[in-house]
Amino acid sequence: MSRNQDSKGKGKTSGRGNANSKNKSYARGNAPFKKKTTKAKSSSNSEEIRLNKYIANSGICSRREADENIAIGLVTVNGKIVTEMGYKVKRTDEVKFDGQRITPEAKVYVLLNKPKGFATTTAEGKGRTVMDLVANATNANIKPIGRLGRNSLGLLLFTNDDKVVQKFTNSKNGVARLFQIELDKNLKFEDLKRIQDGFKVDGKLITVEEISYIQDESKNQVGIKIKNTGNTILRTIFEHFNYDIVKIDCVAIGHLTKKDIPRGHWKHLTVQEVNTLKMM
Repeated sequence: MSRNQDSKGKGKTSGRGNANSKNKSYARGNAPFKKKTTKAKSSSNSEEIRLNKYIANSGICSRREADENIAIGLVTVNGKIVTEMGYKVKRTDEVKFDGQRITPEAKVYVLLNKPKGFATTTAEGKGRTVMDLVANATNANIKPIGRLGRNSLGLLLFTNDDKVVQKFTNSKNGVARLFQIELDKNLKFEDLKRIQDGFKVDGKLITVEEISYIQDESKNQVGIKIKNTGNTILRTIFEHFNYDIVKIDCVAIGHLTKKDIPRGHWKHLTVQEVNTLKMM
């Protein structure tokens, strides 16, 4: 039901509610009128949803299983354990299942081919952001996974699926991203080898999945694969060896590429793409 339809419905039921208050005896004796009054009451609470339905809509389990989990104290609402059957929550409430926050929204996965000049942030007052580019993709509360600098290019994945976000933020078992990097000068082979083997910066070990020249004749362009969700690590790597980055372009996220996604455009992932992503 659209907002306009809902508001119209509320207007009609409001009028009948007034009639009911003026003639209670008629309301008690007239079954159809009483039924309409019940419908009006349900409409007035349309923003609320039963807790078991909220959990089921999140994809965790069925409503019946949700009731069982509620009963044993696995569900909290706004930080408090709820065991009451039929308990209702608002969509703005914080609901956690076994310690993990859940949402009744359908899971959405949007892949953007980011152009220059857009900040990777959900905050307001930051000028043009990637959220402006995906504003029409969905009504779900999606957020970008990881970061690309304002002047960096390439793929950026948005989702409201916390499990996928957690998968990306695991630097050991996460999803690798492939970048094409243009440097201010040719990368020496010995430096490339040191990057591949791993090195320390301020006592911290820096490692990459892969690194190689894109073309033998232009060794200032390299491909580098990392599992870190940000791109600050890229500047850390090359600045350590006295190279300046001219251009950063994320060309692949796991098995996902920029094929058929022009710069500044986005697409929804297919079911197969999502399943492959989850199994990586």
